[in-house]
Amino acid sequence: QVQLVESGGGLVQAGGSLRLSCATSGIIFSRVDMGWYRQAPGKQREFVARITKSGTTNYADSVKGRFTISTDNAKNTVYLQMNSLEPEDTAVYYCAVGKILTVNPNGAQYWGQGTQVTVSS
Repeated sequence: QVQLVESGGGLVQAGGSLRLSCATSGIIFSRVDMGWYRQAPGKQREFVARITKSGTTNYADSVKGRFTISTDNAKNTVYLQMNSLEPEDTAVYYCAVGKILTVNPNGAQYWGQGTQVTVSS
C-alpha cells in the first residue's frame, strides 16, 4: 500500500529552477529517511539528496548549494527545490524511502515512478 508519486519535472533552460514533489502514502515520516536519486541515459542511478528522520539533510557534491530537500509532514510530501540547473542535471528523478538511505540506491525500500528533468544549454 506504499505509494510514491513524483511530479514537477519538465524542460528548463540552464540557470533555471524547478521544484519536484513526491506525494506519499502508507509510510510514517518520523521512522524513515526520504531522498531523491536520479538516473541519466546510459548511467547508473545516483544519489542526489537525503533528509533523515531527525531533519538532517545531505547532498551529493554535484548539487550541494543548488538543491534543497524538504518535507511537509502534514501533506505527506517531500520536495526537491532545484536552482541554477545545469545540463548535467538532466535525468529521471526518483523519490525514495528507506529506514536508512545512503549514496547506494540499493538501500531504498520504495521508489516512485520518476519524473523527467531536462535542462537545455
